[in-house]
Amino acid sequence: MEQQTRVALLAIVVEDPDAVPQLNELLHQYSPYIIGRMGLPYPARNVSLISVMLDAPNDAISALSGKVGRLEGVSAKVVYARLEE
Repeated sequence: MEQQTRVALLAIVVEDPDAVPQLNELLHQYSPYIIGRMGLPYPARNVSLISVMLDAPNDAISALSGKVGRLEGVSAKVVYARLEE
């Protein structure tokens, strides 16, 4: 039986540049689920904004979001597409 996946957007705000190597390693670990990624530095506020589009099982999305959010100087939130009926 194939595991059901969901489409989601993971929004990431990086305030500490030292966290970037750890963040990239996490994203690499979950790369099979990543549809696309866009990142923009915002030097005026000393932050970087990253959007990661996912098609993954719920537990993988939650795990990635939690791990990213626990990085020092990084915030993360997930928005899910509606479930198909």
